[in-house]
Amino acid sequence: MPELGEVEYYRRRWDAGLGGKILKVEAHPKARPLKGVDVPALTRALEGARLASSSRHGKQLFFYFQPRAVLGLHMGMTGHLSVREPGYEAKRHDHLVLRQKERTLVFEDFRMFGRVRFSQGKEKAAWEKDLPPEILDPAFTLPYLAAALKGRRGPLKALLLDQAIFPGIGNWMADEVLWLARIAPRQAAGSLPPQAVRALHDALRKVCRVSLRDIPKGHGNGEDWGELPQGWLFAVRWKKGGDCPRCGKPLKHAAIGGRTACWCPHCQLAK
Repeated sequence: MPELGEVEYYRRRWDAGLGGKILKVEAHPKARPLKGVDVPALTRALEGARLASSSRHGKQLFFYFQPRAVLGLHMGMTGHLSVREPGYEAKRHDHLVLRQKERTLVFEDFRMFGRVRFSQGKEKAAWEKDLPPEILDPAFTLPYLAAALKGRRGPLKALLLDQAIFPGIGNWMADEVLWLARIAPRQAAGSLPPQAVRALHDALRKVCRVSLRDIPKGHGNGEDWGELPQGWLFAVRWKKGGDCPRCGKPLKHAAIGGRTACWCPHCQLAK
């Protein structure tokens, strides 16, 4: 599933179309990613409009058009954005295609867990405005994090994947955060002492900063993250029988909250 850095990479891809007029919209109205979208209204609003700007919040992308219309995209597990030649012939899983004079903007999702949203007019839709602070936002403070953790009995690893609290954090990022903070993934989220909450806050911000910092180096396909610090967990987390890059002890893998977790039982102890 695309995570924070990859989603930002996709946003910048479509920025190639900024200022360009949408000549034609092609969409699969019955495809799951467009469920609930008024596709005829979307088509009428975007054809003839210009792509004015874009933004990202966590794993959500927003593309703004003039006259006022907003296209919201979530990549799901396998979604991605690409820029093709003007005469590109849309494929089966290209669920939304925006044609400009000099290029074609394509949203593809073969497993169809992504989502398309659309709004127009002066008032923002709820999905545009009712958003939690991003981890690198000044509002994501230490007290904010402590309040979000308070009373939570479930494993911290599972909570870190909740986009309503930690927008942008995905599976490998959650493992990296916990490894850097030296916190066991199964520890109850609400049981962390103050020093562990601070370590978690610092690790969250560090992993997000590095993930976004590496975007210009050509990442975005989910495979080549070679620019991440070599001493991080990421370089070895997929290796069965791998060793912790910090202490050299064997790593452990298990499903926590329905997702595969990787951690070091020696370094990451219950607090």
